[in-house]
Amino acid sequence: MTDSTPASPAPIQRLRRIGGVLGAITGVVVIVLLGLMAWWDGDPEPLDPVAAATARAAESGRQPVVGYVTTDTVVRLIEGLLDKPGGYLSNDIAPPGLWMDNVPNHEFGQLQQLRDMALSLRNDFSRSGTQSADDVDLREAQPLLASPNDRWLLPATEDQYRKAAVHIAAYRDRLADPNQQDIQFYARADNLADWLGLVDKQLGALSQRLTAAVASERIDTDLGNDPSATQSTPRPAVLPVRTPWTQIDDNFYEARGQAYVLLHLLKAIEHDFAQVLEDKNATPVLNQIIRELEATQSPLWSPVILNGSGFGLTANHSLAMSSYITRANAAIAELRRQLTRG
Repeated sequence: MTDSTPASPAPIQRLRRIGGVLGAITGVVVIVLLGLMAWWDGDPEPLDPVAAATARAAESGRQPVVGYVTTDTVVRLIEGLLDKPGGYLSNDIAPPGLWMDNVPNHEFGQLQQLRDMALSLRNDFSRSGTQSADDVDLREAQPLLASPNDRWLLPATEDQYRKAAVHIAAYRDRLADPNQQDIQFYARADNLADWLGLVDKQLGALSQRLTAAVASERIDTDLGNDPSATQSTPRPAVLPVRTPWTQIDDNFYEARGQAYVLLHLLKAIEHDFAQVLEDKNATPVLNQIIRELEATQSPLWSPVILNGSGFGLTANHSLAMSSYITRANAAIAELRRQLTRG
């Protein structure tokens, strides 16, 4: 005789309740992660380099001597890179940082300009000439800031960059100490022109990469104006140029990051090199560069980086960014010429 008693619904109901709880928890986690992504994806806060440096000097009982504003701005920019909402994301291996690529590209752009400035501080601004010794703190800071940008194992990237900020801050504080007269920042036209040479190359490369968002052909002029010049591998006379679609937003945010740091560094330079710029009648050119870079930080209202054709129905954010970068680059070249004239 078979048992016709129906199975108890309790286990089925229990499984449904567990599934409902797990679904609710998953939904909450996803909402929290999406909220964090939206929060962390915000633009970095603007900075008034002169006011910030003056306040920091007053807190420590020091005077903001020549070079203090520039070095303090470098320290603040490194600290901002590490301490912004979400922290440093380029080496994250877990969500939501793992899912984000715009912020890491912005961080890499910032690093490019910070590394060039650290190199110039060590080799140019802090030295009276090629036969003078480099500063002990800047000697440590520059290679630390050149550490890989995506390392999460020891030594972690954040630790290396924070140590670099500590060393540059130590140089800044010794710079303002009247008892340490061997520590100097030389605000000379040749030093500024040398740093601007590094900036010129960075912006020129950015402009080319941004413009390549629209497919085009480029005539190879790499050996122009030198009939005896050669290169390792021959190339066609006409080169096709096109940025892969997966890199279009990467280039855009890297450019935005570079422009953000450069904007603040130039505002600091305007203060520390005020006499040099006035003597060369170069202040208006610097102000124009700053204005072009400020335009690159305008709010982005589109949720994605659009890549329309030059005269198409949709915008091309890469070309818009390239126009500002190119004009700033041209003005930097003009500023360098003014600085190197006798």
